[in-house]
Amino acid sequence: MADTNKTATLTLDGQSHDLPVLSPSAGPDVVDIRKLYAGAGVFTYDPGFTSTASCESAITFIDGEEGVLLHRGYPIGQLAAKSHYLEVCYLLLYGELPSAAELEKFETTVTRHTMVHEQMHNFFRGFRRDAHPMATMVGVVGAMSAFYHDSTDITDAWQREVAAIRLIAKVPTIAAMAYKYSIGQPFVYPRNDLDYAANFLHMCFSVPAEEHTVDPILARAMDRIFTLHADHEQNASTSTVRLASSSGANPFACIAAGIACLWGPAHGGANQACLEMLREIGSVDRIPEFIARAKDKDDPFRLMGFGHRVYKNFDPRATVMKESADEVLELMGIEDNPTLQVAKELEKQALDDPYFAEKKLFPNVDFYSGIILEAMGFPTSMFTPIFALSRTVGWVAQWKEQLSDPALKIGRPRQLYTGADQRDYVDVEKR
Repeated sequence: MADTNKTATLTLDGQSHDLPVLSPSAGPDVVDIRKLYAGAGVFTYDPGFTSTASCESAITFIDGEEGVLLHRGYPIGQLAAKSHYLEVCYLLLYGELPSAAELEKFETTVTRHTMVHEQMHNFFRGFRRDAHPMATMVGVVGAMSAFYHDSTDITDAWQREVAAIRLIAKVPTIAAMAYKYSIGQPFVYPRNDLDYAANFLHMCFSVPAEEHTVDPILARAMDRIFTLHADHEQNASTSTVRLASSSGANPFACIAAGIACLWGPAHGGANQACLEMLREIGSVDRIPEFIARAKDKDDPFRLMGFGHRVYKNFDPRATVMKESADEVLELMGIEDNPTLQVAKELEKQALDDPYFAEKKLFPNVDFYSGIILEAMGFPTSMFTPIFALSRTVGWVAQWKEQLSDPALKIGRPRQLYTGADQRDYVDVEKR
């Protein structure tokens, strides 16, 4: 980030305070307020930090007005169409697309770290069978720091690298184990002869009693889901990882914190909420009723999976995800699944309705990813764990970048205090 040689002037109580204006490589200029409190004795107030740049980053750029998402400068549409998840992982971690030799080495390294410590199996048996898989993931990922002591020293570059590989490799195994535990089936070990996405599906849907072959169409769709959710700039969970990291916490604790934040329905649970809405609609003939409700400003109901908080035009990830959804639905068939029938017809009617076009309420990535995961056979309780394993590389890349930032400070947001002023304690018998 470079100084623009411009300043913003704040006038307070008759005094002027000049604040530097910094220029990013893309996006709006940033007013540097780091010395504002020292110079003017005031804080800024920004609930949700929606107008505050909390860090300097070179990983992901989003232009919500134009529907742009870039990873290290590469459009997400190109990466999802031409690349695959582990190559995108390499790009996020190291800043450039790998050569063929670099990619092969990286893929081999990740593949050979997918098994988890055998004693970690005991953690799962401590949870109730009906525990939400996200609860299990938060606990088990955090517990990795109890097993992998040789990669918790954040001051050691080699240990940071080992921790990054372990997290990317093992979180899918942990997610699959959480799923298997929740449905009462035995754990399935990872296989080194399968690619990243196929391996995850095999761990989820195979059983020891018979052979299981993962359909390449499903593996490709799963890989795209991973790719399209790999990173999304300074969202709530990524900011949580960075805040935890700023205290010097070990990498496994930081990622567990990110998983916990992602669990919130306002963040990682959007595709689950979308499927629950489709089930509430129930049948194709009820779609006009719900579309009318969505258009009624006095009705709190809204169509989940349409529009996006960041993207004010269209979600650039949705186009590729729709292609995968169509492929998966054609492969799996939707004749016997009323939820998927509702999804396809709702998409058609909403896109044909001028109201949604004018409001730019187009189906987003969560709408299509939920459809795909439903068609694959995942319960809605697994949607957010799959999101978490997809986002792990983004969290790790942001964590690594932050630790190399010479301007790193422990996170310490300020507040606008509205409580009681200082007062004296009154003995209980006098109250």
